[in-house]
Amino acid sequence: MNSVNVDPISTEEESVYSRYANAANQKEQSLCCPVTYNAEYLSIIPQEILERDYGCGDPTPYLSAGDTVVDLGSGGGKICYIASQIVGPEGKVIGVDCNAEMLALARKYKQKISDQLGYANVDFHCGLIQDLKLDLDQLNQELSDNPIDSHSRWLELRNLEERLRRETPMIEDESADCVISNCVLNLVRESDRSQLLQEVFRVLKRGGKAVISDIVCDEDVPAHLRDDPTLWSGCLSGAFREDAFLKAFEDAGFHGIEILKREETPWQTIEGIEFRSITVSAYKGKQGPCLERNQAMIYLGPYKKVEDDDGHIYFRGQRVAVCDKTFQLLQAFPYQGQFAAVEPFQNISLDQAQEMDCRRNAIRHPQETKGKNYDLTSQIMDSCCSPDSDCCS
Repeated sequence: MNSVNVDPISTEEESVYSRYANAANQKEQSLCCPVTYNAEYLSIIPQEILERDYGCGDPTPYLSAGDTVVDLGSGGGKICYIASQIVGPEGKVIGVDCNAEMLALARKYKQKISDQLGYANVDFHCGLIQDLKLDLDQLNQELSDNPIDSHSRWLELRNLEERLRRETPMIEDESADCVISNCVLNLVRESDRSQLLQEVFRVLKRGGKAVISDIVCDEDVPAHLRDDPTLWSGCLSGAFREDAFLKAFEDAGFHGIEILKREETPWQTIEGIEFRSITVSAYKGKQGPCLERNQAMIYLGPYKKVEDDDGHIYFRGQRVAVCDKTFQLLQAFPYQGQFAAVEPFQNISLDQAQEMDCRRNAIRHPQETKGKNYDLTSQIMDSCCSPDSDCCS
């Protein structure tokens, strides 16, 4: 495949918008890799949407009934309409895309699908996935009433954007149980990616998670490939390096980062670089004070030791001192079942708990948990159960 030397800063977003606008009107076979979805959820989705779906994975199996879900880069709406059925009438699905043609396709069948389901729980918003506060439909309305026709109006536009973000954010802080995406993060220009993951983190509730399917590569993509708009808009040259993809979630403050699915066979190989689909989950919730309540966690194995995202090391079978926050985290997903929780014999309420230095890796002596005056004897031999008695047989 021939490369074209162009300025990626000016062409990345243009090439993506143009290619996906065309793909909304006419199916493009080579755009992203084929994915198998649960057929149970496809029967109510119109063929026009199914034919113009471009993804590399399926994050929807990791949703739950009642979830509020944000789908980044929702395109023609296929993933949103699948998610709608999984979360059910008590849940909510919000699709975000900036491509007018794709949004028109997604919105075209919204009423028809909701009539078939018997409930309406899907909305689509026009916005950039790296700026989830700014609703571009609202901005367009403001601009139609007051067009930009001067330098001073351009300055007013900047203030308008900030006011809209502040007063009527498209997605509220801590409002989503799960943020999903299907082969879109690699299309965002590199200078915006840190902000993108910060926005994902912002809109998630504490304890919420991101489930992202995307294309990654095994080596750094050289500049001449990154500068090719066809490769970029084709979900290739903008791919994260596989390990850097996980590190980006860590840097944004997520914990419990896990590869849920990784395709063994590359989707494409270009100049020896392998591009493949993976699905990753990452959780929000390790932020906050570290409080000492004399709790401990015992790692059950099978590894000799493991290290969490805060640098705590857990040795198999040993009582490791943890703060209350970590004590709660390790009993929830995605760690559930890997640790045994050791509660203190005497409860220390949160308002009485002192700050704990979580930087130390300490073994919790049983007397710390039980209390130094703990001298309970739970088994007392009764005379009736002497060796010469048959009362306990």
